[in-house]
Amino acid sequence: MIDDSNAFHFNIEEELKKLPASPGVYIMHDSTDAIIYVGKAISLKNRVRQYFQSSRNKTAKIESMVSHIARFEYIITDSELEALVLECNLIKEHRPKYNTMLVDDKTYPYIKVTVDEAYPRVLFTHLAKKDKSKYFGPYTSGQAVKDTIELLRKMYHIRTCNRAIKEGENPQRPCLYYHMKQCDAPCNHYISKAQYGENIKKVIEFLNGNYSDTLKDLTEKMQAASEKMNYEEAIVYRDLIKSVKAIAQKQKITDSNNLENKDVLALAREGTDGIMQVFFVRDGKMIGREHFHMNIPVGESDGQTIVSFMKQFYSGTPFIPRELMIQEEIDPNELEILEQWLTNKRGQRVYIRVPKKGKKERMVELAKRNAQLVLTHDKERIKREEGRTIGAMKEISELLGLAHVERIEAFDISNISGYNAVGSMIVYEKGKPKNSDYRKFKIKSVTGPDDYASMEEVLTRRFLHGIEEKEELEERKLETSMGSFTKFPDLIMMDGGKGQVHIAEQVLAQLKLNIPVCGMVKDDNHRTRGLYYKDVELPIDTHSEGFRLITRIQDEAHRFAIEFHRSLRSKTQVHSILDDIEGIGEKRRKALLRRFKSMENIKEATMEELANTESMNRRSAEMVYDFFHKS
Repeated sequence: MIDDSNAFHFNIEEELKKLPASPGVYIMHDSTDAIIYVGKAISLKNRVRQYFQSSRNKTAKIESMVSHIARFEYIITDSELEALVLECNLIKEHRPKYNTMLVDDKTYPYIKVTVDEAYPRVLFTHLAKKDKSKYFGPYTSGQAVKDTIELLRKMYHIRTCNRAIKEGENPQRPCLYYHMKQCDAPCNHYISKAQYGENIKKVIEFLNGNYSDTLKDLTEKMQAASEKMNYEEAIVYRDLIKSVKAIAQKQKITDSNNLENKDVLALAREGTDGIMQVFFVRDGKMIGREHFHMNIPVGESDGQTIVSFMKQFYSGTPFIPRELMIQEEIDPNELEILEQWLTNKRGQRVYIRVPKKGKKERMVELAKRNAQLVLTHDKERIKREEGRTIGAMKEISELLGLAHVERIEAFDISNISGYNAVGSMIVYEKGKPKNSDYRKFKIKSVTGPDDYASMEEVLTRRFLHGIEEKEELEERKLETSMGSFTKFPDLIMMDGGKGQVHIAEQVLAQLKLNIPVCGMVKDDNHRTRGLYYKDVELPIDTHSEGFRLITRIQDEAHRFAIEFHRSLRSKTQVHSILDDIEGIGEKRRKALLRRFKSMENIKEATMEELANTESMNRRSAEMVYDFFHKS
């Protein structure tokens, strides 16, 4: 918890005198104690004092920020490089108002070849790890990656299953892909490890851009099949050749004389709206491009914006190329520290350059023209999308009187007369659903239709799990977790009114958590009409984006709970009645349903018909017959 009294009595002039002349990170807070700016400095004493000195050179952004500073704090580091890393982490975590921010976070797909396995696979992944697998990418089109993987599997008969295949083990039944002639069934030892390894080598050559050998091989096979008048097989090879050529055509050579990896960055801006265009060049081929929407503070230079972008983007992307080409000169000290930081992350030297002539200069100019085109064409669409998401979150924050809401968690309960009760947790971040953080809960401690008790169990399990994970992280001295439970919401939304809200508040109070809770209240026609917050129902403009977002959240929470409940019901119905009969397990149940088709037919079957069913005997037949015919 934050001690408000400390913030209230903070004497800026006195605290400025205490600043050390050391490298570190400084954090500015406003009167509500929200973090509004994070920066780094080689000398905290000199840098922070500059904000509070009278100067004509201050930008409008700095003037505005300083006017809102109620207090500041700082963290000392051993070097400016450490300060840069810490600054990136804090900006990403707190998203301060006066820092230049990426509007959208993106991850890029890779193709993963599990060369450490006896029979490697070719997989789609968003995460390039430091393991024994080979990674190719990043690519900007997920669909193109999927198409490429499917093509490679068809051409080289690469397995799709995740079986752990070991030498000398008993053969397993080949799957459908073997019968479709798209896999050589290494699980059944129909192909040797050496032969399969040769296919993997061809896959890797293909992914490295060597298409000529593949095309030659496919052409020879097509001609051989045609000469044998096996035209169906020839057509298959012909289609594969077309697919390879289509993929090869997408790899456009940008600089055949320099086959090193590089990213080309260029900025287009209009007021506080900006587009950063990035061209991805790998082994001399432009594998794709991507643009990023940015909110740029008033008075910030292009160079400062480019620096902010590089810090945020390359702190999150798993691949860093050898060279970054940018359009604008940046501060020499900033350039040096950025190159050092990127070099450490990559493990090899990284250069940041501003090309002045030739092909490289033309590539930067091309990237800038593309950025300007996106900015011109997408400006209105971007504004509409921001209104639906970030703008809607801001409306909700203002309606509830909260300083900042970025993450919302909503909960719902679904049951039929207390049967198979389940709970759902959905998550919205920045106005968009974050499906990876959705969670389902089977109600364990409640019998019968008690939504309040069920909700109490769900909330307790959710937040207790989060507290325990955080404590474990602290004990192990880890900074982050891959799980979603450690990240708590800025706001909890309950599908209901006063009762559900009070249940949530009681759970949070018991766990000593301070998280705002509101209820999404519906009218007699089951339509959202407002929010219940702090024992008051707050009306909301039904034509506003905030209202539409609340409706989407409520509908999504309900949908997610209903679907989970429906899936459990269907599973239960499949196992119903027959599983209650002694001596009838899964094998006999399936045999009965396979022969008699329905439960009604099983009830009407004679003793002899039941006994003559596969897997059944006289004793089990009697058990089934007696179950349905004896009261």
